[in-house]
Amino acid sequence: MVSEELAEIEGQIQDIFRALSNGFQKLEKIKDSSRQSRQLEELTDKMRDCKRLIKDYDRELKDSDYKNDPNTNKMLNEKKQSMIKELNSYVALKKQYASNLENKRVDLFEGPGEGFAEDNVLLASNMSNQQLVDHGNHMMDETDQTIDRAKKVVHETINVGTETAAALKAQTEQMSRIVNELDSIHFSIKKASQLVKEIGRQVATDRCIMGLLFLIVIGVISIIIVKIVNPHNKDIRDIPGLAPPAPARKLLWISD
Repeated sequence: MVSEELAEIEGQIQDIFRALSNGFQKLEKIKDSSRQSRQLEELTDKMRDCKRLIKDYDRELKDSDYKNDPNTNKMLNEKKQSMIKELNSYVALKKQYASNLENKRVDLFEGPGEGFAEDNVLLASNMSNQQLVDHGNHMMDETDQTIDRAKKVVHETINVGTETAAALKAQTEQMSRIVNELDSIHFSIKKASQLVKEIGRQVATDRCIMGLLFLIVIGVISIIIVKIVNPHNKDIRDIPGLAPPAPARKLLWISD
């Protein structure tokens, strides 16, 4: 026997799997890149929900592990692994579509080789040897300066990239912890709601018992009052343990 919570979570997961299957079939027929991107975002949200539900399924399975027999626990664990494999297959399919979509958006820039020589460039045929040497040295100095600036920019870019990668890694770990905490909070709220419902049912049962006891006490008190007010009423039986009322006494006067 499987608990109602496990059955409900499994039903929600199966619904998401059907939605994912239909969503990817629909994605194959979409040609527009923007619509494909929106469809992928919707499917990604569904996969996040499915991952959260599988975590809830695993927690509920661990909570009810002692209640089930070994064969039932084995069957439930195999079912959990099957759902994880199916979710991973959809994740891989999503990555494949995302990669294809990204390749479509890449713009290839090719150097056209356009441009013309400057009008004031001195022709080698009109320059002396010393002018050619000076001009060559000047071009080499400019080239060295350009290379130094490029090295500096590359070095700064590497430093910024390293710092950015470290910050992104820290933020990713923090987001992962936040997601796990949110999943734990959601599971705790769900369990608390179930406990509140059980307590409500117990309180309702206790109220019914208290009401019944109150009616019994009122009935006993009513019978006692009637017996005291009208002790000769034969329609009301004596209450066990309650002494019958004392007979009325009359004083006799003897006249001289």
